[in-house]
Amino acid sequence: MIELKTPAEIERMHVAGRFVAEVLTEVGRLADVGVNLLDLEQHARGMIERRGAESCYWDYEPSFGKGPFRNVICLSVNDAVLHGLPHDYTLRDGDVLSADLAVGIDGWVADSARTVVVGTAAEEDLRIIRATEEALEAAIEVARPGNRLGDISAAIWTVARDHGYPVNSEFGGHGIGRTMHEDLHVPNKGRAGRGFPLRPGLTFALEPWFARTTDRIVYDADGWTIRSADGSRTAHSEHTVAITEDAPLVLTRRESEHP
Repeated sequence: MIELKTPAEIERMHVAGRFVAEVLTEVGRLADVGVNLLDLEQHARGMIERRGAESCYWDYEPSFGKGPFRNVICLSVNDAVLHGLPHDYTLRDGDVLSADLAVGIDGWVADSARTVVVGTAAEEDLRIIRATEEALEAAIEVARPGNRLGDISAAIWTVARDHGYPVNSEFGGHGIGRTMHEDLHVPNKGRAGRGFPLRPGLTFALEPWFARTTDRIVYDADGWTIRSADGSRTAHSEHTVAITEDAPLVLTRRESEHP
C-alpha cells in the first residue's frame, strides 16, 4: 500500500531525520584509526536510547537476512557495502566505512547512510564516494511532481555510467514512513519516463551504492553483510526525501552538507 503523507506527518518524519543526521555525523567524527566497530555501535546505541528513539534494525528479520539483526546500525568496511553486521574489527588507515542508520521517533521513521574514509584517503576511494553523493543529489533533484519513479532510477544510473561504475539493481531505495520499508522499490537503474507517477506526499529513502568494478554481490557467513563479488571497494549514500508541491525536501540532510 502506498500512503501519501500530509505536511504535518512529513514534519514528524523530519524530526526523526534530523536525529539520524546527528548520529551519522557523530559516527563519522568518531571513525578513526584504532577505533573498533563495536565501539561505534555502542555509541550509536547510547544516542538512540538517550533520545528515546527506536532502532529500525534491532530484531529486523527480512527474508534475505539470517535471523534477527541485533544491532542498531549497519557498519560496512571496504568491499562490504550493505547491511554490515558490526563485529570485532579495528579500523585501519585507509579503510572505507559505510554507516547506515534508520530510527523511528513517535511512530515515524527516517533512514540515511554515508561513506567516509578513515585516515589517509586514496583518490579512487574518494572518487566512488563522490559518485554516490552526486547520484543521490541527481535523484533528489528529479523527485518532483510530474516526474516518474523511473526518472529517479535513471538519474542514479546516468551518474554511475558517466563515472564508469556498474550498477546492481537487487537492492535500492524504498518507500518509508511509518515503517522502514514501504512500497515502492526504487531501483538504482531504470528508464526515464517510466514507472509510478510522483506526487506530493510520497516519501522515499533513495540510496545509490556502487562497487568499483562489479554489479554482483556476495554474502558473508554472518548472513547479513553484503560485499562486492570481486572484492572491489564500495560506497553508499542515502537520504530520506519527501516529494512536495515545490522542491524535494531532504529530511536527513546533515549540517555539513550542501544541497
